[in-house]
Amino acid sequence: MEVLGIDIGGSGIKGALVDVETGRMVTDRFRISTPDGAEPDDVARTIKEIVDHFAWQGPVGVGFPAVVHQGVAESAANISKKWIGTNVDKLLSDATGCSVHTLNDADAAGIAEMTFGAGKDAKKGVVMILTLGTGIGSAIFVNGILFPNTELGHLQMKGKDAETRMSDAARKRLDLSWKHWTKRLQKYFDYLEFLFSPDLFIVGGGVSKESDKFLHLMKTRAHIVPATMLNQAGIVGSAIFASTQAEQE
Repeated sequence: MEVLGIDIGGSGIKGALVDVETGRMVTDRFRISTPDGAEPDDVARTIKEIVDHFAWQGPVGVGFPAVVHQGVAESAANISKKWIGTNVDKLLSDATGCSVHTLNDADAAGIAEMTFGAGKDAKKGVVMILTLGTGIGSAIFVNGILFPNTELGHLQMKGKDAETRMSDAARKRLDLSWKHWTKRLQKYFDYLEFLFSPDLFIVGGGVSKESDKFLHLMKTRAHIVPATMLNQAGIVGSAIFASTQAEQE
């Protein structure tokens, strides 16, 4: 079964058709720059452009940078605050004429990793997927079941959101060496272990492709591995989510 998966990012909105039984994208990614301000109507038009590009008429999954509860955005990260309280599923379904199913973007990446990536054999215990990029996204799975919308990049450390000091964007902004940045990251992972006692950490996001520069420096009780789905994770996970939701309609 093929499903259109879309990943909304701060700089770009990307989509591709995905074979949800294999986890493989069956088309090239199609990318459009995120509209300035990322306001609801502008993003909806961009999503329609992607749907039209693929001449798609089936279910659509969208990874969205916010807490999403039953299709409604309850926060907004790197997008307009006008999204808060918006029924994203309805707005995007009306704009595209398709059945659109929205979820938190880190949860989408987590679904991809747990289904086809580094977590596919980790069906028991607690698995935490952390995406390190512009911010820090998180997804938690307990015995293979997603606990949605954790948003652990916003945990307070030294009076600030953790992601302001530990994200990959912070590393670049502050021109930190890998060793210095890893020391910061270690404190964050120590805190997560204190709170959640996970069995496995999967480290994804843009920095995961450079995991050989820092992951071996991390010391955690839980096993820690790099993500394997890389920049396909959000698209693939969104498509999987939409396929499961469509089956329930």
